[in-house]
Amino acid sequence: MQHHHSVDASGVLPGPFGAGLRAALASDENVQAAFEVDLTPGLRFAPGLLVLTDRRLLAQGTDAAAQEWPLAPGMALRMLDHGGVGTLELHDADRRLALWRFTLGRHPQALHLQQRLERQLALLENPQAVAAPEEEDTPRCAACGTPLPPDSDECPACARQQPPRASTWVLLRLWRFARPYRKQLAAGFALTLASTAASLVPPYMTIPLMDDILIPYQSGQQIPTGMVMLYLGGLLLAALLAWGLGWARTYILALVSERIGADLRTTTYEHLLRLSLDYFGSKRTGDLMARIGSETDRINVFLSLNALDFATDVLMIVMTSVILFSINPWLALVTLVPLPFIAWLIHNVRDRLRTGFEKIDRVWSEVTNVLADTIPGIRVVKAFAQESREAQRFRAANQHNLEVNDRLNKTWSLFAPTVSLMTEVGLLVVWGFGIWLVARNQITVGVLAAFIAYIGRFYTRLDSMSRIVSVTQKAAAGAKRIFDILDHVSNVPDPANPVRVDKVEGAIEMRDIGFRYGSRTVIRNLSLAIRPGEMIGLVGHSGSGKSTLVNLISRFYDVSDGAILVDGVDIRRMAVSDFRRHIGLVLQEPFLFFGTIAENIAYGRPDATRDEIVAAARAAHAHEFILRLPHGYDSLVGERGQGLSGGERQRISIARALLIDPRILILDEATSAVDTETEKEIQKALDNLVQGRTTIAIAHRLSTLRKADRLVVMDRGEIVEVGPHDELMAQQGAYWRLYEAQARRAEEDAEAAGVRVESTRQHSAHPAGK
Repeated sequence: MQHHHSVDASGVLPGPFGAGLRAALASDENVQAAFEVDLTPGLRFAPGLLVLTDRRLLAQGTDAAAQEWPLAPGMALRMLDHGGVGTLELHDADRRLALWRFTLGRHPQALHLQQRLERQLALLENPQAVAAPEEEDTPRCAACGTPLPPDSDECPACARQQPPRASTWVLLRLWRFARPYRKQLAAGFALTLASTAASLVPPYMTIPLMDDILIPYQSGQQIPTGMVMLYLGGLLLAALLAWGLGWARTYILALVSERIGADLRTTTYEHLLRLSLDYFGSKRTGDLMARIGSETDRINVFLSLNALDFATDVLMIVMTSVILFSINPWLALVTLVPLPFIAWLIHNVRDRLRTGFEKIDRVWSEVTNVLADTIPGIRVVKAFAQESREAQRFRAANQHNLEVNDRLNKTWSLFAPTVSLMTEVGLLVVWGFGIWLVARNQITVGVLAAFIAYIGRFYTRLDSMSRIVSVTQKAAAGAKRIFDILDHVSNVPDPANPVRVDKVEGAIEMRDIGFRYGSRTVIRNLSLAIRPGEMIGLVGHSGSGKSTLVNLISRFYDVSDGAILVDGVDIRRMAVSDFRRHIGLVLQEPFLFFGTIAENIAYGRPDATRDEIVAAARAAHAHEFILRLPHGYDSLVGERGQGLSGGERQRISIARALLIDPRILILDEATSAVDTETEKEIQKALDNLVQGRTTIAIAHRLSTLRKADRLVVMDRGEIVEVGPHDELMAQQGAYWRLYEAQARRAEEDAEAAGVRVESTRQHSAHPAGK
């Protein structure tokens, strides 16, 4: 075993306390792991350091002197996470010895410390145990703590998170979308073959024009007018035929490519809608918009123009080569001299172009992300006078895009002229060798002229093919980004044989359910049964898991453990869309689409009649303010409901939920963002909404849940209390403390406003004695 104090590449312990702890180490003491904590036990940001050696655990923070705990059997580090905060607890066999907190970005390093401690304790209990060869001196990734493989600086865990490079072969996957149009594609290919053949006729006719007409004329013979007209007519006919065939093939393939592009956009968007919420949580809106918009357009251009040109170029080169070898094999071989050099150049530049265009795509998504962030949030930008800051963000993203494009253009600007130079040199070699053959009477001047005409077309197509490398790599990069979406499988899949749900009574049962966001446990061992038509109020501190629980019931996410049953059937056995038709959702921040009031109310039932829409609006207490709008129910609301107050948007959201007549209703902080008067109006609407429905309500103000049949108190993803309001108040437990804190805060707010209020705390503290 190597003796050292260092746990990082710099040779010192990390953090501001590293030097002090290093001085406290014995000369033969080995540091096994070090972990920088960034929170105090009171959840304030402050640095700290934990150091594990082969004999003890040391800790240093800003709020206490250095501490140490000798390693002993029965000692353990327990790790918990809740509400975005991780906790490390040091225990011995009898009690907790110490506690440290950290943000979850440091979770891998905390896990590494925990594993190292377990290993050291195992060595203490069994000194004969041999260390695993990976443990002591294997370097680890600085970002995630994963052991690095031998002779490599790349972390395998981090590498898995990097997008794989796009390959040109990904374009072949577009055949899935081209298959329905294979007949049109076959016709287009046949027309391409015919038009290419027609375009190769004129150079061949230069041979008799030169050898049988022009050269004999220079020797004193008369020009045969009939033969000249025949040859010229043939040239004109070939040109007209090539034009007609070219127009037909271009038109057919353009129509096909547009339809392939439209199908690609539609399929990608439909697949995107079927993905679960966790996918969207890790993506930027601007990036997804760019993929469906600009990337499909790029693929469409490639299919309609560049792929067609490429096919034409290949046919032209192959057919020209056949004609050249049929005329004179030696001269044809000389013609092909530049071809290997051009192929070598294309091969080397292709990878640079592909990676460059992938990077350009990612950088361009940064630009669109700034737009997608700023334009919907323009009110916040203006409210905080951050126009210059957002302009600077856009300027920086745009500058980054410019720099990446400039670097790629350096490669492309050298590549294209180099190919042109090689083709010009090749033409020069053909001229020289051809003149030498004419001088030796091995070919005629007409043959050389035809060769030069064919060579011009051959090299032009070769140069065109080399330029297509650029657009091909652009299309490959775009196709990869599209298939990244299409290849993603939803974490909330539809079952293979779904149970059909025609009617729901509303009985909900949660059996020992658990759920994790990544490495963070949010819900653990939760069981609850809700009767049909019962109203349940979910209460608890922020981060206790209330919203996560209703998301699981709505099946926006699937549980990690256990099962949720509706009317005795596991909701994972039902089709997602079929199940959600029976759920009405009213959110804290209602989202309205750009359109009329009537369209927004009827969003869940587009076929609803105007009478049904008005009835829902009346029940939601929205009818009166809608009639005061300039065009009533046909009044346009701006994007996200601009032009309406928060209370008005909320009542339209309630009307939208009422119209679908759900059996299960979820109210997520439906009145927390409005004033007291508006809350009364919304509460009247909610009273109409909950009638006869199984209702699960989350409310910031506990007083709004007095009508609930039962209150479920949550803490750290677990249910700690269940019961009616009066019963829970009498127990003076978790709910009583929450209620007392809110009542006290209300009194303080009222006193600060100069309003004398009668305290409700004594009344509420012992409701059982009323």
